[in-house]
Amino acid sequence: MNEDAFWQLIEDCRPTEPDPDAELLAATLTERLAQSPLSLVIGFAEQLSWALYRLDRKEYGHDLGGDAFLYTRAAVVAAGRTEFDSVLQDPSAFTPYVTDLIWAEPLLYTPDRAYKRITGEE
Repeated sequence: MNEDAFWQLIEDCRPTEPDPDAELLAATLTERLAQSPLSLVIGFAEQLSWALYRLDRKEYGHDLGGDAFLYTRAAVVAAGRTEFDSVLQDPSAFTPYVTDLIWAEPLLYTPDRAYKRITGEE
């Protein structure tokens, strides 16, 4: 899966109703990935890791603990490519995720859950 396909999948699976913790997004992504070839699940996991890594910068941390920092970065990814690119361009765009504690922890488990549904293994 390339970066464009990753972001398109995020966009295609984003719910129209409010989804503050990305639970609906994660469920829809898991379902879609579980119906896909295993290589797509692995590609999604790699792209998700790369996106989270790109947001792993000191200027975004704002003294957040490890888990909180990870969950806020996941929320930026869950918000889609436009928001992600905006945060990369301007670190101050990350501030609302920190001050409002906007998290998307369920997104992090999406590839593992899809993998288990396909293979039956962890």
